[in-house]
Amino acid sequence: MDNDEKMNRGLFTNIAEQYEELSKSHKMIADYLNNNYDKVANMTAAKLADIVGISESTVVRFATAIGYPGYPEFQAAVQELSKNRLTTVQRIDMEDDYTDKEFDMNTVLKKDIDNIRAILDRVDNKEFNKAIQMIIESRKVYIIGLRSSNALAEYLGFYLRVVLEDVQVISLGISDVFEQLVRIRENDLLIGISYPRYSKRTIEAVKYAKNQGANIIAITDSELSPLKRYADYSLYAKSNMLSFVDSLVAPLSLINALIVGVGLKQKSQIKEYFDELEKMWRTYNVYDRIYDE
Repeated sequence: MDNDEKMNRGLFTNIAEQYEELSKSHKMIADYLNNNYDKVANMTAAKLADIVGISESTVVRFATAIGYPGYPEFQAAVQELSKNRLTTVQRIDMEDDYTDKEFDMNTVLKKDIDNIRAILDRVDNKEFNKAIQMIIESRKVYIIGLRSSNALAEYLGFYLRVVLEDVQVISLGISDVFEQLVRIRENDLLIGISYPRYSKRTIEAVKYAKNQGANIIAITDSELSPLKRYADYSLYAKSNMLSFVDSLVAPLSLINALIVGVGLKQKSQIKEYFDELEKMWRTYNVYDRIYDE
């Protein structure tokens, strides 16, 4: 098995299969990692070496021994694992460094800026435009995003209804998710939105839609997302925020771009739609008329 295959199989899977063959020092790292992966996620090689009581070079050799090109790639794998496994309580505990200090708003804003910048590196523009075309050509568009992702799903649905005739946002309510998807078929599209910790119901709904022959667009955080395996197109935006809060700023920015892209290709239909809306808004006093004067 080559290193690329090892990297794709998962961090703990690789360690478990090679554990008996690891040196004593490497087993010490593996044991510490198993119980403290949330802490290791943000440790330098030197810091991890100091805590375990070994040399920094031994930590680097451990990373290569279990299938990673170097420590940065190993740390990235730990960060992905940590992001997907951390409970809310664990994430709160990781904020201890800030509890005795004045909160700096810039920390949050800079993280959001970094997450938005990362979209440019992770989303191929040609693939993005193919996703736009798939939305336009679909018979019906379904959108699902549960828990915190529901805000994203509703926002996307609100604006796609302006552009397209048949858009349905799947929600948890009187009807079960699958009852709302029971008529999905070929030529339909399901846009699945999910972020760590991934909603099991969303994954099941996307899998069901795929089995019914529908097309799938996934809006999620990374190639490791469980939605990727079912998606025709995957659009990535990070939600990274070292807090109990998942930041939806970058995903929302990606969704804005998607809405604008669809809108520009349906410009004439949008104009007609808004002409009718303006008449209705005036008739029923939807907006404060003082701003129309």
